[in-house]
Amino acid sequence: MSTENLYNKEAKQKIKDIVEDVKIAMMATNLGSKPLSVVPMYTKKVDEDGTIWFLSALASDHNVDIIQDTNIQLLYSGPSDKKFLSLYGHAEINTDQDKIDELYSKMDNAWFDGTEDANISIIKFTPTEAAYWSNDSNKLVTLFKLAKAAVTGKDQKIGSSGKLKV
Repeated sequence: MSTENLYNKEAKQKIKDIVEDVKIAMMATNLGSKPLSVVPMYTKKVDEDGTIWFLSALASDHNVDIIQDTNIQLLYSGPSDKKFLSLYGHAEINTDQDKIDELYSKMDNAWFDGTEDANISIIKFTPTEAAYWSNDSNKLVTLFKLAKAAVTGKDQKIGSSGKLKV
């Protein structure tokens, strides 16, 4: 695996690419306690600057945790896509109706009673640190490289990883 640390625009694009492919994040809140509080969250949007948006129940445990401590970690794991992302940063909760209207889809009716639901809120996540692991080769190429490495004992540079400076 090769190391490719990415900066600024490239780092933000890598975040956007992985998040848009994987969509589901494990959101860890209350980072100072053990065990961590972790819930799966569906990504509603990721902006060009790496900001990630979620819809959440206003009275949820993770919203309560964020009110007490805005530091959270997001973990995206896409084993079938061979893409993984760890993000650390700050979250804020708001109830901006225009943003709710923008992010809301019919799928959200499973959790909320429409965009006017009094229990709906937005979590805006701004990353400050990130790391990724990905393999952009298809499965056949990856298997070939693994077999070649096993036979030759030589590194075949399967995928890349690195830190993302946003």
